[in-house]
Amino acid sequence: MASNCLQVHWGSTKPKPKSDAAPADTAPSEVAMDTFFVSHGAVTMSVDETIPARSFFKSWLPAAIAGKEAPRAILVVSGHWDTATPTVNVVHGTNDTIYDFHGFPEAMYKLKYPAPGAPDVAERTKKLLEDAGFGPVSEVHGRGLDHGAWVPLKLMYPEADIPVCQLSVQSGRDGTYHYNLGKALAPLRDEGVLVIGTGTATHNLSKMGPHDAPVPQWASEFDAWLKDSLLDGRYDDVKQYEEKAPYGKLAHPTPDHFYPLHVALGAAGDESRAELIHHSWTNTCISYASYRFTAKK
Repeated sequence: MASNCLQVHWGSTKPKPKSDAAPADTAPSEVAMDTFFVSHGAVTMSVDETIPARSFFKSWLPAAIAGKEAPRAILVVSGHWDTATPTVNVVHGTNDTIYDFHGFPEAMYKLKYPAPGAPDVAERTKKLLEDAGFGPVSEVHGRGLDHGAWVPLKLMYPEADIPVCQLSVQSGRDGTYHYNLGKALAPLRDEGVLVIGTGTATHNLSKMGPHDAPVPQWASEFDAWLKDSLLDGRYDDVKQYEEKAPYGKLAHPTPDHFYPLHVALGAAGDESRAELIHHSWTNTCISYASYRFTAKK
């Protein structure tokens, strides 16, 4: 589950003023979409019925968690795509399924999630970010969906009929940078695009153990701090989690699986409301805590 990390250490970026106007061919949505952070956990969730979070992801459509109307497209920010500068995948046609893992049963490498690409959303994402001062934004043509995207989406939208594109994280930056990056993407919510960050609420693979072992103190305390901080609206603390959170560096030895939360949170805005929509554990210390972020009306 490790990311392909290319790190550059820069300071936080403050977005420049930007236009919220959508392109002429983009019809505004009547209701702005919520944004989400989901803990995708183990790649085996796609086949393992014993993982508790699997039923949550399968309930996504029946429970209308993201709303009764299907999004026109999905933008996924995955902890498994880590680049020096923001990068979007531009796919005309069908997304490939990327098997960015090894050592699993052969059946795992036969799974497919043939969702259409969303090149228009990729280009719109690029423009919004560059207009806000996050440029230059790179394009990768033909890159498909990594397992941080397709594993949850295969359960959430099993028909694979909604266009999907991805945006990378920059693990050499900080939480404030990713929060501001998300703020630049806020207009997408009014354009029928579902913004989803996928990572893991706690992600220290070196500390994993049996499913039935007690959750260690460091994991439970960080997880509880995150929930309380989000639900209480202490977003500045979340941006500075390494200094503010108990066991922040132990919960996330590298930040790639946590920064997708900051992007989703930023895309909902400073006065958004956070809601815990799922919580479970596997492997002793892997939290599947997942959140909805609703912008202030």
